[in-house]
Amino acid sequence: MALFTDIDAQVAVLRGLLGGDVAVEELTLRMSSFSGEKLMEAMAAAAALVRWAERVGIVGAGIVAARSRREAGQDGLAQGRGHRSPAALIQQITGTSHADAQRQVRLGQSILDSDGARSDSAADAGIGADASADRLGADGTGSPRDLDGDAPRVPWHAPLSVALLQGRLSPAQQDAIQRGLGHPTDDTDDAHAAWSAAAEQLIDDAAERTVEELRSQSRAIRCQLDPEGAERRFAERYERRSFRIWTDADGIEHGRIEFEDDGAAWIRTIRDAALRPRRGGPRFVDSTEVRQAADLTADARTNDQLSYDLLIDLLRAGALAEAPTVFGTRQAGVRIVTVSDVTGKTTSARTEDYGHPIPAFAADKRICDAGAVQVSVDSSGNPLDVGREHRLFTPRQRIALAIRDGGCRWRGCDRPASYCEAHHIDEWARDGGRTDIDRGILLCRHHHMQLHHGGWRITRRSTADFVLHPPGDRPPTSLRPRGALVAAWAGIDPPPPRFTPTAA
Repeated sequence: MALFTDIDAQVAVLRGLLGGDVAVEELTLRMSSFSGEKLMEAMAAAAALVRWAERVGIVGAGIVAARSRREAGQDGLAQGRGHRSPAALIQQITGTSHADAQRQVRLGQSILDSDGARSDSAADAGIGADASADRLGADGTGSPRDLDGDAPRVPWHAPLSVALLQGRLSPAQQDAIQRGLGHPTDDTDDAHAAWSAAAEQLIDDAAERTVEELRSQSRAIRCQLDPEGAERRFAERYERRSFRIWTDADGIEHGRIEFEDDGAAWIRTIRDAALRPRRGGPRFVDSTEVRQAADLTADARTNDQLSYDLLIDLLRAGALAEAPTVFGTRQAGVRIVTVSDVTGKTTSARTEDYGHPIPAFAADKRICDAGAVQVSVDSSGNPLDVGREHRLFTPRQRIALAIRDGGCRWRGCDRPASYCEAHHIDEWARDGGRTDIDRGILLCRHHHMQLHHGGWRITRRSTADFVLHPPGDRPPTSLRPRGALVAAWAGIDPPPPRFTPTAA
């Protein structure tokens, strides 16, 4: 849709809802009278307007940066207005933070790079802009190598720029994906095609993921595309590990820790194990656990204070304390999920919770220390497991669900697997449902309770995507697997079609 056509359409929606040229002072009164559906419609229209305005600002920021290059000296656009950098000029115009202004410049430059390469390709081939767009594909992501002659390559991140301009990505989502994926390992067509395919995968996944989860998934996919670089970055973070403690002028003691990957995973797991009942973890069955969870929820300390006290208790107790003394009923542990090829070689690895990538050598070392539980999956990540006649999922089945789902499958939820409960999409008593892996799905406690008490339901045909059906007449939505997991399963033969690398 054209820029002003869509803007006018959204303005018309708001005008119809608010009733003409409403005074700003009356907004609260008018909108407070809206039904839930009207309120959602107004917010969606307002969000669409904001996204269009953001796109105009981002393209403008890219042009400002192009006109403020260092070689322009004091004749540069930003320099001529007394600013040291394009971001400083953007910050003054928009009133945003310096970090937000820098992001606008980064995204604007990406769009200009992509558009510039497509224009150069068209010019080198002697065709017009419209014909160039046709040759490159309707979404602008085709490869300029298809054109006659040695045309410049469209950047691998061009699909992200196109998705941003089309409104399929927010600026925060594009920035998270592009920075998370980094840069191709080399300047070959194959490397650029692989990175573009990963970008397309994450674009498709963006509507169902938080920005934080997209950032984590992008880094995980980058590690799969560039295992040597993943090992190097792992080693670099290990070398940066540090702990510092100091006293300020008021006599308050401060501490600062920069973690390496393994230590961070341990600390995060220990904290989650201790605070899980308070942070929305799974419900307990054992009466003792129920009482302990209730006591923790009622504790007057903040989560940060509880985390501090836990850390101090750990340091005091050390290895001599019994696990329940420090951890409660469950001792914390970091579970690593690895993907292996037919020869048994580890091709990728990640932590089960949060999906942080782990280099293959570190995962193999952990397997030597702690052993492994083998779970076979197909090329779409579905565990190849038989059903069992049990009311509850067994521990091994829950491991398989964690490998397949990676955490809560509800759209927009990023709760890790350890915070989730296994939901039977076929009711045990009502539907005579079996406790089969392909009929179970991980949901966090909040969404599991919402599903059972709010009139929602989940269905699935064979091993296709799970489908979430909301109450009322609202349309169902697909609960797709996380993009980083689909990318990991791509190493299995045959690879799933959604992540087969193709020129983009």
